[in-house]
Amino acid sequence: MTRTNDIILRTTTTLIAFILLGFSIYLFFAGHNKPGGGFIGGLMTSAAFVLMYMAYGFRAMQKILPITFRYVIPVGLMIALATGIGSFVFGEPFLSQTFAYFQLPILGKTELATALLFDLGVYLTVIGVTMTIILTIANDCEESKQA
Repeated sequence: MTRTNDIILRTTTTLIAFILLGFSIYLFFAGHNKPGGGFIGGLMTSAAFVLMYMAYGFRAMQKILPITFRYVIPVGLMIALATGIGSFVFGEPFLSQTFAYFQLPILGKTELATALLFDLGVYLTVIGVTMTIILTIANDCEESKQA
C-alpha cells in the first residue's frame, strides 16, 4: 500500500525528530537543577524515535538504529541502582547526592553530580520500556493485519 504523504511526513520528521532529541538532551542535563530530568527526557527521546519509526518504517529504523530496546531496560535499572548503592561506599544514606567541580578543556569549570548518573539510569529505562511497549503493540497490529 502506498501512502501519498510519505515525502511530507519524512521531510518534517527529520526536522522535528532532531528538535525533539535536542530538547530531550537539554531536559536531561537540566533535570537535577530545573524541571526535567531522566524521565521527561526519556519520554521526549521515545517520542522522536516513534515519529521516526512511523515515517520510515520498522525495517529502515532497524538499520539506522540497531537497538533491542528490551535490553536497554536492565542497563538503565543497573545504572540507577548502582548510583543509589554507591552512596553506601561513602557512609551516606541510599541515593544521597554529591557533586564536584571539574575543569574541562572546552567547557571550563563544570559540575558533575551523582544525580546526573541516576537520571541517566532513569532516562535509559524510560526509553527501553516505552519503545518496547510501542514496538510490541505495533508488531502485534502488523501480524493481525497479515492474518
